[in-house]
Amino acid sequence: MKDYIHELSEQRMVKRAPNRPIDFGADRGYIFSCLKDVEHSFGLQEFPGLAPQQIPARVLIRQLIVWWRTLEPANASQQTAYARLPGTIRLIDTISAWWAERAGNAHGD
Repeated sequence: MKDYIHELSEQRMVKRAPNRPIDFGADRGYIFSCLKDVEHSFGLQEFPGLAPQQIPARVLIRQLIVWWRTLEPANASQQTAYARLPGTIRLIDTISAWWAERAGNAHGD
């Protein structure tokens, strides 16, 4: 794994994500399969004992960003899983923004 400095945009994505598990709706399969594929292909187990739907969105997006910035694919399986990370990160960020807007509207904002 390589070292990296967290970019401001990444820090904002992490902060925007709810610090609790959320319902990713129709996108849950894609998001959780990306997590599973990265863990499997790189031999990682970041969330032992937790079902994917139990992982807080903030923790999940933070980990996916760290993997995107630090993992170095060494074979085709790893490259395929790694290539899905940016889209999955952006998808979680988009869903997090939707949740934030929804919460704001519930309070009259």
